[in-house]
Amino acid sequence: MTLPLSQSTVRAPGRRWHRRLARLLQRAPAAGYLVQAAYRLAQPRFSVGVVGIVLDASGERVLLVEHLFHPYRPWGLPGGWMARGEDPARTAEREIYEETGLRVRAVRPILVLRAPRMRGHLDLVYLCEPEDGPQAIRLSHELLGYRWAALDALPPLVAFHELALEAIRRERDGLGARHKLQQGE
Repeated sequence: MTLPLSQSTVRAPGRRWHRRLARLLQRAPAAGYLVQAAYRLAQPRFSVGVVGIVLDASGERVLLVEHLFHPYRPWGLPGGWMARGEDPARTAEREIYEETGLRVRAVRPILVLRAPRMRGHLDLVYLCEPEDGPQAIRLSHELLGYRWAALDALPPLVAFHELALEAIRRERDGLGARHKLQQGE
């Protein structure tokens, strides 16, 4: 799989109104919470949010997207709401495709937590692998930009995303140490 190696943020073209809305939500974040509350009224008793961790070929950088509706910490993992009756792994694959245009396979769950401020809501994180072959990233209307960020140099993220990426770092570091021990280094 060939993905861009850009270290800088890639901005979606022609998103002038989206950027204005993002600035408005940064000034008045309660408006974003009202939209979330209205969405939850139409949902089942429990809601589930699913995000995916997509690493580059080296396993050292993660795909982050700049969300329009997250005023305090706009950078995060791609993902969204699980539909009624949908498989959580399929949700991760669908949401990443809808938000970025990347075809991925959800490999395994990394973290499951009850959302502290949203009664009846669970958050899930899946480790995802891009499908083989070249793929171009194309952003949905919900996103302002994307970037590949080093796992050790991330922008401020929501706590749930930070916990998930910390689990990936611990796993990476633990596997690396185990590999060195097996090699006799």
